[in-house]
Amino acid sequence: MTTQSSEVRPVRVRFAPSPTGMLHIGGARTALFNWAFAKRHGGTFILRIEDTDTERNSQASLDSILSSMKWLGLDWQEGPEKEGDFGPYFQSQRKHLYDQALKNGMEEGWLYPCFCSGERVSQLKEEQRARKENPRYDRLCLTLSSTDVKEKLAAGENHVIRFAVPADLTIEIQDHIRGKVEVSSSEVEDWVVVRSNGMPTYNFCCVVDDAGMQISHVIRGEEHLSNTPKQVLLYQALQLPQPEYAHVPLILGGDGKKLSKRTGDTALADYIAKGYPQEALLNFLGLLGFSIDDATTVFSMPEMIQAFDLKRINPSGAFFDTDKLHWLCGDWMRRFDVDVLTQTVLPWLQASGVVEGRDLAWITSLVAGLQERAQLYGDFAAKASFLVEPLDWDEAALKVLTGDKASAVLAAIQQALQAEADFPPADFPGLAKAVAAEMEIGMGKVMKPVRVALTGALGGPDLGQVFSWLGRDMAFKRLQDAAKLAATS
Repeated sequence: MTTQSSEVRPVRVRFAPSPTGMLHIGGARTALFNWAFAKRHGGTFILRIEDTDTERNSQASLDSILSSMKWLGLDWQEGPEKEGDFGPYFQSQRKHLYDQALKNGMEEGWLYPCFCSGERVSQLKEEQRARKENPRYDRLCLTLSSTDVKEKLAAGENHVIRFAVPADLTIEIQDHIRGKVEVSSSEVEDWVVVRSNGMPTYNFCCVVDDAGMQISHVIRGEEHLSNTPKQVLLYQALQLPQPEYAHVPLILGGDGKKLSKRTGDTALADYIAKGYPQEALLNFLGLLGFSIDDATTVFSMPEMIQAFDLKRINPSGAFFDTDKLHWLCGDWMRRFDVDVLTQTVLPWLQASGVVEGRDLAWITSLVAGLQERAQLYGDFAAKASFLVEPLDWDEAALKVLTGDKASAVLAAIQQALQAEADFPPADFPGLAKAVAAEMEIGMGKVMKPVRVALTGALGGPDLGQVFSWLGRDMAFKRLQDAAKLAATS
């Protein structure tokens, strides 16, 4: 038995998150691959909300998922806020479709009620494990007579509904990433289709929804591969055309284990709040299992769409490399037009108080000066914090000010600046070089004390720009304060 129909169908793919939590990195990667595949083939990308877990669903989670998807630019053609012809797009609104499929299954005999208690099933499986057998339900209730079933149902006995797995079948899955996967039906137990509370389970809803929405390709995480045989059997029982499958690799943390919150799998909203550039984060997600070619690391979404092919997805686990993510952030940051970048980082700068009272030209100059060293939008405020009084000199910076000739250097720099016709000086490196030559010391002995005096740190942007951002009065005040500190140390 294979999972695919030879019929060529329009490409229709879906991303189906549950609103029980925020959108995390793994889900965002799955959404990106589905979206890119749809774009590459001129197909339809569908967002379906699997909201049957009524106790854990929350509006806040749903809102976060939708806003995160929009921030990523993963626009869906059908789903919440974009009703199409195959809705509803919330599982909680599709119960009538599940009920009809359940009715068919009970009438045709591939579903049956199971009255065994949870305690009995748990004990049964424990005993099987002790005998080193594959734990599975023993199909006791499948042997009940129709009369017994009717009496138990009439008496209102608690029960679930199970799928009667056919015997002696080889379930063949042609996976676009993993090739042919074969599973014997003997390895699949009679799984629960409807819980005792009347709620259909994931595998059942998933098949009814995918079939009803005419999903052509199911692109999802490797962890769902164990569900696929059950879903294949259900497609067969319902006599519905089956989608094609592609199970993308797990994302692994630095410890080589499945990505967790400790190793990077935090909510996408957290990455957004910290100021990760959208372009860099999408680029990074695209590299988690996919590659355009053997050399390209930095690529845009149009470039990814043009090259996207399921055959280029590596079945091996994809490592979440934080260093690479930050490197990509810095690379993308340097590519941005400074005027556009200024508008993007302005909220971070305004929140920090760094740009209070400054005009747009000054702010743009600041952003341009910090752009080379920034990786996140939030970095701009942090790197410009020296512009706000008072300076916070760390131990290494203070050591420079207490070093040999620091006080004399700062005094000489002030004198040289006062002799300049313009402020900021047109050629501060040249001015510093002249001071160094006059004092017969190296340039480092001049530049380090000046930088520490102006910024409180040993590294940072071009000092000529720093003079410009501080202005004459603030720059001289800082040089004077640092010179006094150096003189008394």
